[in-house]
Amino acid sequence: MKPVWIVDDDRSIRWVFEKALEREGIAYSLFASAQDALDALRAGAPQVLVSDIRMPGPSGLELLHTVKQKHPAVPVIVMTAYSDLDSAVAAFQGGAYEYLPKPFDVDQAVDLIRRALEESLREAAAVEPSVVAPEILGQAPAMQEVFRAIGRLSQSSATVLITGESGTGKELVARALHRHSARAARPFVAINTAAMPKDLLESELFGHERGAFTGAQQQRRGRFEQAEGGTLFLDEIGDMPADLQTRLLRVLSENSFYRVGGHQPIKANVRVIAATHQNLEQRVRDGGFREDLYHRLNVIRVRLPSLRERREDVPLLMRHFLARSANQLGVETKRLSGEAVEHLSRLEFPGNVRQLENLCHWITVMAPGQVVEYADLPGEFRAAGAAAGRTDWVAALELEAERRLARGETGILDSLARQFERSLIAKALARTGGRRIEAANLLGIGRNTITRKIQELGIEAADGK
Repeated sequence: MKPVWIVDDDRSIRWVFEKALEREGIAYSLFASAQDALDALRAGAPQVLVSDIRMPGPSGLELLHTVKQKHPAVPVIVMTAYSDLDSAVAAFQGGAYEYLPKPFDVDQAVDLIRRALEESLREAAAVEPSVVAPEILGQAPAMQEVFRAIGRLSQSSATVLITGESGTGKELVARALHRHSARAARPFVAINTAAMPKDLLESELFGHERGAFTGAQQQRRGRFEQAEGGTLFLDEIGDMPADLQTRLLRVLSENSFYRVGGHQPIKANVRVIAATHQNLEQRVRDGGFREDLYHRLNVIRVRLPSLRERREDVPLLMRHFLARSANQLGVETKRLSGEAVEHLSRLEFPGNVRQLENLCHWITVMAPGQVVEYADLPGEFRAAGAAAGRTDWVAALELEAERRLARGETGILDSLARQFERSLIAKALARTGGRRIEAANLLGIGRNTITRKIQELGIEAADGK
């Protein structure tokens, strides 16, 4: 945890804070002027800032403005005399966490600093640095389209809607869009709009004023303020309650919002990226989602493919997840046999990449030996393979079509159709010992048709009639 900064030109005030914070075991740094604090700010921000307003040189309000501009998540407590009400109001309008009237009670001051520390640490946990986001992996053509979209959007601050099934990695794409944008140095804040009740979600998004509702003992900054200058990722936007959809639309339209219980509009310089696994067009038709908000969010759409659409990426993803699980657990990385990889590449994986990641973690913990065979896989994955075997030829056909399309081939339909017909007729003739009439009956076509196809497709002549 970083130290608390105390900024006051009064030596006695600094001495009081020094003794009180030492007693409480709270790390601190003391500054005799706002200029000294501004100079120190170049090397890094404090966890909490406590500053007087009236000092020689730059004022506490100027210090507040600079800190909020560069480090918006840092709570700032301003100290002011009772007669300095106008300055206190200006401080709150500038984003101050709280004000401490002089003369103050030392215990009250320490309690206020502790609350600010808790707020700062809680927000630090919510605002994760984008640099820790894992890379998005994929060599399939469908994933290359996603990578191209991220590249094209790197110089844009346009609102983006990410769609795709659950577990496809929508948040990873949102983090990549942020990391490769001009806002990369600012916060990336994520919130799952389906994970909390409506009343709590409203306060989480927009913050609240002290006394706005029972239990609101202090002002709280919402996710929009936490993401100031950066990116706000709204996951599962399709589940957002109707009245909050209205508030979100207003923010996107006017670039400002009100805290719960607040009367002062707050400017919002935030890029919004939303994601959903639902069909928002259908939600609009059903009346569950505002059409005007849908159009505001759907400025640019990025669709993530399911794992079924990128089966060739399964081996690559499994190597990555197995290596990561082994690193987390401090063990040697396990490897999959060719049979196990081939089998898993054919599965449907309804939970997509997330399900594959969970499987790799299970393998790292539970599978015996360093080389994992088909028999070592969990029972449900072996059983799923038996069911999937009935449609393996469809998966193989799709994979072959994707490969040819990726190579830029033309005439693919005719080529694959000829191979398909040739294989079917050849197998049917082999089954009937070359008897064309029986083979035609098995295939559901006429004798003349099969004779013509044998000639057209160059199938070896059969002696049967």
